[in-house]
Amino acid sequence: MFNALEVVTTVIVGVMVGVEFSVAFVMNPILNALPEDSRQLGHAHGGRMLGAVMPVWYIGSLALVAVWAIAGWHHHGTGLVVTAGALLALSVIMSLLLLVPINNRNKTWTPDNRPADWKEQMNRWARFHYARVAVIIAAFALLVAALT
Repeated sequence: MFNALEVVTTVIVGVMVGVEFSVAFVMNPILNALPEDSRQLGHAHGGRMLGAVMPVWYIGSLALVAVWAIAGWHHHGTGLVVTAGALLALSVIMSLLLLVPINNRNKTWTPDNRPADWKEQMNRWARFHYARVAVIIAAFALLVAALT
């Protein structure tokens, strides 16, 4: 049962990392290449869609890692799992303090009501997102290392 927990947790975190990596390096460049109105509407729609799903995914991943760390306290690799959990907790804090406030504004914008600095706000969000992606990639790598 413990092995199943390790694998399921690693897969769930890995898929989350893949989604966030895709947002940073695939979806955002595609959206940013669109004309302004389409670009902004696409970012707003993505913010609404992923804003509804990702909190559950982040908190769920953190909870699974916590269960893994507790259940495997005396197993090899627990230090890696605890460190991965700390990084995932950091990613949640980053999300709440840095990314969510921008996303909450962005998801309500339309071409008629967006602020003059909307592009700068989206660029700030992207920079914070790159940092968060690096953090969750590191957490994922630690979980994979803990499997060995």
